[in-house]
Order: sequence, then C-alpha cells, then structure tokens
Amino acid sequence: MTDTRRPTPTTGTATQIATYTRAAHASSAQVIGVYSTSFGLACRLLAARERRQVGSIYALVRIADEIVDGAASQAGLPDAAQRAALDGLEDETLRAIETGFSTNLIVHAFADTARATGIDARLTTPFFASMRRDLDPAPFDAAGIADYIYGSAEVVGLMCLRSFLQESERTETELATLTAGARSLGAAFQKVNFLRDIAADRDDLGRNYFPGVNLLTMTDEEKDFLLDDMDADLNAAARALPLLPRGNRRAVAAAHGLFASLAVKLRGTPARGLLNARVRVPDPEKLTIALGAALGPGAWKK
Repeated sequence: MTDTRRPTPTTGTATQIATYTRAAHASSAQVIGVYSTSFGLACRLLAARERRQVGSIYALVRIADEIVDGAASQAGLPDAAQRAALDGLEDETLRAIETGFSTNLIVHAFADTARATGIDARLTTPFFASMRRDLDPAPFDAAGIADYIYGSAEVVGLMCLRSFLQESERTETELATLTAGARSLGAAFQKVNFLRDIAADRDDLGRNYFPGVNLLTMTDEEKDFLLDDMDADLNAAARALPLLPRGNRRAVAAAHGLFASLAVKLRGTPARGLLNARVRVPDPEKLTIALGAALGPGAWKK
C-alpha cells in the first residue's frame, strides 16, 4: 500500500517554506504599492500581521480584476482566454488554500492568509462569480447588480474582517454589526468607484453599473440619489467602527474617511462633469485624513 501521508517538515524544510511565504507576501505588497495609494495609505496603519494579510487579499483581487478589466485584453487575450485565465486563477486559489502552497506567489500569499483566518470557498466563490460576470456583455438589472456588488466588494470586506478579528472574541450581536459594517463599507467603496469611473466603464468597457440610469443624460438629481445610497452604506459602516480592535480601527477609519471625502467631492461635481474627469482626493488631503484616523478622538481606545 502506498503511504500518502505528508512527511513531517524538517527544520530546513520549515525554514524554506517560511522564506517562500515571506517572498510571496512581499510580492503582494508590491501590487498594492503600485495600484492603490489610498488603500495602501490606510493599510500602513494596520499592525504588521494584518497589513500583510490585507495586502495579500488586495493583491489577489487586483490580479483577478486585471484579467477581466484591462491588462489581459490589452495583452491580446480574447474573452474566452480571459475566462480561462480567471477559471485557472480560481482553481489555483482553492487548491492552494487546501494544500498551503502555490507556484503563483500572489496566490500563495492569499492562501497563507486564508488558512490563518478561515477564508474559504464561501467567500472566494462569489468573488470569482462577480469577476466572471464582467465578461458577460448583458446589461445589469437591480438584482444582478446587487449580486455583483456582494461578490466583487462585500465579500472582500468580509475577508478583511476575518483578518481583523483573529484572536478577538465578540458576542453574536457584535459580530452581526461588524459583518453588516464590513459588507456596507465594501459596497460603498465599490459604488463610489462606479461613479468615479462611469466614463471609462462606459467608453472603454461598455458597462453601466447603474441599472435604469442613462449615463449620457444623467442628471444631478439622479447622481445625488445614487450618492444618498452610498452615504447610507458609509453610515452603516461607521456604526461598526468602534467594535473593531484598536489598531485595525485606525486603518479602517482612514479608508472610510478617504471614500467619504470622495463622496463629498462627487456630490459637488456636476453629473456632466463626471464624464470628463475622474474625481480624486489630493495627496495632502489623504495624509490629513490618515493622520486624523491615527491620532483623532477614540483612535487609541481599546
């Protein structure tokens, strides 16, 4: 009979996998450094373990997004090849979570985080389903966009929450509030980015993430109605902030503040103006928001 049991790692082997895993997380940190100044700034306020884990979550999400939104198509991959690449990334991710190893450094880092925090297919499956939906040219309806936002953004908030609550006991009521807050914050981030990117989504990708809204004729009243929904998500997320562990709370408050500032700027921009320029928060204001989250009232309370 063949012995299928895994050999017990020797000291040398354990050192090798630890080195490999450090390299994998360093690769993930490079991804967030290149792609996101805002999210990267907020992540700097996390403790080292959570910063590493959230960076690995962001990196996997970003790679999947690039398959369906830009880099893969610019490299010349047709839709079928993009879909195959996304399917392969999902399969490799699930395999790595099971085995604890991947030759893809970004996937390996994510799997290391997933195994430590309990992230599994219940969160990765809806995420990849939403990414796959971006390869479907059919227009969204209200139910479809809700499912898309859950998979593309809310589950990412839930993944980060798994990292934040390691070794942290919470009552069922507190967990419900935190879960709702994580989902709401992810949804708010996604919806704000939808509104910031309506020109590129429409012109470059042929997408409209606001069912029932004609992007060519969107009025200020329609824009403000959309922002009311985003503000409701931001307010729901804010209610959960005090329940987060202290160090993580500062980082999430910074991210919340950055997107709340974006929402204010979007409200002050005429609807027609959104078709011509992408609204952003200037770097000095980003630093002010981050410092306020790090040093402001309540930031250091347990």
